[in-house]
Amino acid sequence: MRNAITAYPLPAAPWQRHDLLRIAPDVWASALAARPAFAALPLLTNWVMQEWPVIVRRRMEGDDPALVPVGVPLPPAAGKLRIALSVPQQAVIAHSKALALQSAAGAADRAWQPTISRLVALGARHGINPATFGSLMWQHLTGLAYLSAQSDLDLLWPVSTDCELPSLLAGIADAEREALFRIDGEIVFADGSAVNWRELHHALSQQRRAEVLVKSIDGVRLVNVAQLTGSGVAA
Repeated sequence: MRNAITAYPLPAAPWQRHDLLRIAPDVWASALAARPAFAALPLLTNWVMQEWPVIVRRRMEGDDPALVPVGVPLPPAAGKLRIALSVPQQAVIAHSKALALQSAAGAADRAWQPTISRLVALGARHGINPATFGSLMWQHLTGLAYLSAQSDLDLLWPVSTDCELPSLLAGIADAEREALFRIDGEIVFADGSAVNWRELHHALSQQRRAEVLVKSIDGVRLVNVAQLTGSGVAA
């Protein structure tokens, strides 16, 4: 069964990392034709014909800034490769934000369900709907086997300026201590910039505010947590 992403009006603002895009099949074919090594890989040729999305990734050196940087992670059975391509904005025929964790929960093993429920409840207490962007999301969207006993749960936590970040981060850490798997992912601020939740949790526990790696679609930079604007962590 296909799991189509919801189509929204295409954004005027730059794309954000982890957005899901559906690409016009003819443009996809052209992009692969320009990369013969990719065209020969299993699943890729018919990827968009299955109505499966691609994910917006961070731009790399050499990427054309006029194009949308996208990626596809292949499942373990197909080599677990991460494919990076770029497409023109006109090729995007549907756009969605990252998939809500609750929407993808059914693809997870039964043993994961208590922790997923706990994380969804934690988000609700902070006014957040956590999203997933890793193996769980891809297994849900494609029906292919992405999850294994070694899989992490990759989450995005979009926060507002009034979010009580220390409490949220402590809640994620508490959930991970009792989970059967590692909880990975990022705290995402309103401008789309993001910080690994574990790194931010550690930084905020230091008496001397530490630097954290802030990621955006255009790159990465080190920022003192006290300088994060609109994050609720400034001194």
